[in-house]
Amino acid sequence: MEMGLDTFGDITAGPNGSPLSHAAVLRNVIAEGVLADQVGADFFGVGEHHRADFAISAPEIVLAAIAGQTSRIHLGSAVTVLSSDDPIRVFQRFSTLNAASNGRAEIILGRGSFTESFPLFGFPLDKYEVLFEEKLDLFAAVLKQDRTHEPLSWKGTTRPPLVQRRVYPATEFGELTTWIGVGGSPESVVRAARYDMPLVLAIIGGDPRRFAPYVALYHRAFEQKGTKPLPIAVHSPGYIADTDVQAREDFWLPYKGMRDRIGAERGWPPMSKAEFEQEIQHGSLYLGSPETVAQKIAATVRALGVARFDLKYSAGTLSHDKMMRAIELYGTRVIPRVRELLAEASMTTVER
Repeated sequence: MEMGLDTFGDITAGPNGSPLSHAAVLRNVIAEGVLADQVGADFFGVGEHHRADFAISAPEIVLAAIAGQTSRIHLGSAVTVLSSDDPIRVFQRFSTLNAASNGRAEIILGRGSFTESFPLFGFPLDKYEVLFEEKLDLFAAVLKQDRTHEPLSWKGTTRPPLVQRRVYPATEFGELTTWIGVGGSPESVVRAARYDMPLVLAIIGGDPRRFAPYVALYHRAFEQKGTKPLPIAVHSPGYIADTDVQAREDFWLPYKGMRDRIGAERGWPPMSKAEFEQEIQHGSLYLGSPETVAQKIAATVRALGVARFDLKYSAGTLSHDKMMRAIELYGTRVIPRVRELLAEASMTTVER
């Protein structure tokens, strides 16, 4: 069981309450990644966005800075918006990161939850589906040529064809861990299985158990191919403080501010305190003391049978010092407690 952390590099508030610059936030994210390594997290993921309220638009650069100050933690995107990028350049950037980090690079490919990158890089939104499908197909072909050392030939409708080409730099051992991130589309789940890629379920609201059919669908797709299913991970928001009360006090206003800002763009009503409490008690917000959060993570892992849980610990203007404390508690208290709870559950099952 692996335990990771994710951030989108939200623009946070400084000591005087004013928003920090993008540059200051980027430096803070690097420090957070280094701390995650020190306290024992297995994975640190950074999201890609192209808007004013998030600082990270080039995940590989941030991850490379963290790689130079760490030794064991795996480092990846959460997610790379493949639809508006070049699959070959994505591979080259991450294979370079993989070399610099001694094999610790990972990619989570996805569509992303925002569309600002499409007009920014000159891609039409009416090609949303075909861009992702074809670019994922090309990326899978690049991974295959890296693994087999056979020249790449590929043809699609979104770019000129490739004929007997090689992509460099090659990875050291012909392997670059690549996940597909999905938000609840059955077609995306089947697509991940078709390309033999592990799956990340982005569960950002509601009872996580409602994703059990997607887990079953993923497993069934592999069974039909006659091969063993690959790992599944869960990405969900949360926050840890010393007590449940402190966690609520710290998190409520920054989380509501972020949720309402994005919700206004999408036609959602403002978030109520009752909705906030519902997500903590029965939904996919992992918030509270180390024991509270550990119990909830362990319950989700048991219900879905996943191999990794990634906590998205940043939320709007939540300050850097509070996030650093949350990371410390996650590594030193939540991770060992989750593993203890899962071991106890496994022993009980064996005894039965």
